[in-house]
Amino acid sequence: MKDKAQSIALHIIIAAAISLILIWANIQYRQWSQFTTGEQALKRGDVIAAISAYDAAIHMYTPFSPLIERSAERLWQLGQAFEQRGERERALLAYRSLRSSFYAVRWLVSPGTGWIAKCDTRIASLVPPVQQAPQPRP
Repeated sequence: MKDKAQSIALHIIIAAAISLILIWANIQYRQWSQFTTGEQALKRGDVIAAISAYDAAIHMYTPFSPLIERSAERLWQLGQAFEQRGERERALLAYRSLRSSFYAVRWLVSPGTGWIAKCDTRIASLVPPVQQAPQPRP
């Protein structure tokens, strides 16, 4: 009976390990696919599609994946390029996309905190402060 229980436990552990490997491989493939889509869109000059693809790649976060950092760098570079050309709305789109991507992948750890802080600084410099409406007189 003890051998049978050990055999079942071993099979469960093996099945779980294989499942985790398959899930990880699928996420890595989809991450790579989105990053590649972003690169192709950028070459075509379709910056909105590129931003969307890099954003999606970051949403498929896996620890230690180099594609996460490369996608973040691409979004940052797009934001910087838009800023230099005076395209404030597009710069905000790139920075906000980068920031929200990392907010979306928080779980046990908080990846991208450095990127979030950098984006907060850039966004604050691009968005004028909200003016309060005058208070009505009594």
